[in-house]
Parts: sequence; structure tokens; C-alpha cells
Amino acid sequence: MVPAPMADTNEGPEFELPRRFGRYVLFDHIGRGGMAEIYLARGTTQMGASRLAVVKVVLNRFSEDPSFAAMLISEAKLAARLSHRNIVQTFDLGREEGRLFIAMQYVEGFDVTQLLRKLSQKKIGLPAEFGFYIVLEMLQALDYAHRCSDDEGNALGIVHRDVSPSNVLVSLEGEVKLCDFGIARAVTDIAELPEGALEGKAAYMSPEQARGERIDGRADVFSASIILWELLCGRRMYKAQPGREVIDIARAGEVPPLVDRGLPEYAQLQAIVSKGLAPNRDDRYATAGAMARDLEDYVIRNRLRASPMKLGGFLTEQFETELVSVRRDLEQRALSVTAEVPVEVIPDLGSYDDDRAPLVTVPPAVVPQEIEPLALPSSGPPAAPEVVPAAVVPRRPAPTPLHGPPAAPKRPVAVLALAAVLVVGVLAFVASQLVH
Repeated sequence: MVPAPMADTNEGPEFELPRRFGRYVLFDHIGRGGMAEIYLARGTTQMGASRLAVVKVVLNRFSEDPSFAAMLISEAKLAARLSHRNIVQTFDLGREEGRLFIAMQYVEGFDVTQLLRKLSQKKIGLPAEFGFYIVLEMLQALDYAHRCSDDEGNALGIVHRDVSPSNVLVSLEGEVKLCDFGIARAVTDIAELPEGALEGKAAYMSPEQARGERIDGRADVFSASIILWELLCGRRMYKAQPGREVIDIARAGEVPPLVDRGLPEYAQLQAIVSKGLAPNRDDRYATAGAMARDLEDYVIRNRLRASPMKLGGFLTEQFETELVSVRRDLEQRALSVTAEVPVEVIPDLGSYDDDRAPLVTVPPAVVPQEIEPLALPSSGPPAAPEVVPAAVVPRRPAPTPLHGPPAAPKRPVAVLALAAVLVVGVLAFVASQLVH
């Protein structure tokens, strides 16, 4: 799942579907973001394998802007260099029918916005260890991207600029991936953003970014710390006030105090969050890696460590029925494309991992103003449900061969028997000659 920021799923698709779009066939409309229409697409690799992908078709007003196009192409090329288990892969960039497009890996699961919303609907708090795990994986992605260099060893200076819950994806296997690297920088004119889009972005902006100043990786650290704050407190950190917009509060860097939810070593946890949310970037963690180390030490010390297997088991237990129906529906639509529209071979998907299963998504949703806070391992209601490890989920037994194991070959036995008969015959003939 690769949702765009502030996608408006109420608007219909621009194209009639299914539709051939260059090397892809678009067959499902995911939504519309501030800069692009988002589609689920299908194609085939050179080896004939079928692949699902998310294709973001840039809106006309941006595609026709030479400066925007140049910025988007430059940033997308940088993003395509990123190869990390916690980053959604960008594997294609091009122009078709006069429209710029970006093709990305398609992840089966939820973004953090959707996950919190669905858990809130069930009145279930996200277990604390999973909240920390998601933030730690996100910080590892940022640390990798910030440290990336070119072939000559020069720093690329990559900054995400839009770290928000809708851009943090959680797969059914318990993987955490950050998407949309490089896209946010191309949208430099906030006046071009649709109504409501700026407020959504501002809710996760560092003070320097909200003021329009030059930013570095520490701005991403601030955004990641907002997500951690919201998971711990169970609500949005920045809220509009009478006479004050969210962007104004973000510019001032007004951080509400962290709510004590009964987690262990509250003072140490508060110190980590406060340092990540320092309004002055010089007082903030210098790198995402530095914050990750402090947070990981806290998690290990208090036995709040999680794993992809445990998180995947939790998601399967909570949403298996819903996700199976969504998956089947998408598979049927993908199969129908073969009959309706011929699909070209996609020659440039060689870097796409053919060992991975097709990846699926759900349309992005609006971040709820109130969410269930992280559930404590031993706290009272709402209690976190018991996590069922993915390893104990029943699996179908391997099929038994219809006719049993193949019989052992009999040819060598027959040859030996024939040889024995010949030897006996020869000995009998020799004996008869000696008698006479």
C-alpha cells in the first residue's frame, strides 16, 4: 500500500478503467492526493511474472510545470537509489500521454493512520511494544536515507519532508516501510495544495519547515517524534485553536506535555520524546540513528521489544477476515485485466524482487483526531488482545501424492537373474562334457 498524502478518495478516477497506461494497465482507483491520482496497476516482467504496483499519475497542473517536473524527476531518481528493508521501493519514473508518473512497490497491509483508526473502532489499544517497534523501524529507514551517498562518497542530502502516519506502512508480515521519499520536496508552493492538504502536512512539520526555512534530517526526526508522541498520548499533537491554524502552532513549535500512561521509566521516555521534539533543531537529536539507539535501549531495558512475526500475528488475529475478502476482490480484478486489456512486458522491473508475493493496499483514510493510546502489557481495560504468533497460525499440510512414492526400478534385478541363469547353464554344460 502506497497512499499519497491527503488522498481524497471521494473523487472518482480521471481515467475510465481498466486502461492501458504505457507499460502498465491501470485497473483500480485508490484515491487522489495533493499532486497525483493513485492507481493500482498490473504488468508483467520479462520472465512473464505478473506484478501489482502503485502508479501515481501526476496531476496536469504539475506535469505541465517545467520546474516542478525537473524537481520531481531529480528527487525520484534519488529515491530510486534507496534500497532498504524499511523503505518502499520506487522502481519506475516516466512520462506517458504528457503526464509524469511514478511506479512504486505495493504493500499488503495498512498505513499507520488506517491501523489506528481500525483499532480505535474496535476500542483496542495498539500494544505498546508494537508502537515502539513501528517508530524504531521508521527511524532506521530515515537514518539510512539521511546517510546515503553517491558513487563518489558524497552525501546525497536526502530528506523525506513528509514523515506522517499515512506514509508509514505496516505489512501483514509485520514489516514497516516508509514511502514517498523525495516527492514532498517537489511540491514547494503551498498555495498549490488543495484545501485541507496544508493542514494535514502542517500537523507533522518541524518549526523550521513550517516557517519555510532550509531543513535537514533533523526535521524528519521531529516529524517521527510527533508520531511517537501521538501513539503514546492517543491523540493528535497539533490541534487548531480559535483564531490559530495548525500551521501557526507548528511554526511556534508548541509541544504539549507528554501524557503519563503508566509506562515504565516515564522520566527516561519523556526525555527521549522531548529531545526529539525540541523546537530548536540544535537541541534535537542530531540524527535519526541517535534517537533510535536511545529508544531501543529503553525498549530493551523494559522488555518492550517486538518482532515482525509478533506484529504480523497481531494483525492477522485482528483483521484476517477483512483482509482476505479485500485480497480476493483485488485478485479477481487483477485477473480480469488479462482478458480485457493486453498487457505489455515491463522491461525495467529487474530490480523488483520476484521472490516476494504480490502486494496489496487499502485506500488511505483521514487521521482520526482521537485514537486509542498504546496499550500496556499489564494494564486494565481496554486490554490488549493476546498476540498470536504468526508461527502458530494453522497452515495447510503439504499435498500427498495421489499414487504414493514411485516404485523402485526393477531392471537391475532382472539383469542379475538372467546372468545367474546363464552361469548355471554354462556350468551344467561343462559338467556334462567332463562326464563323457
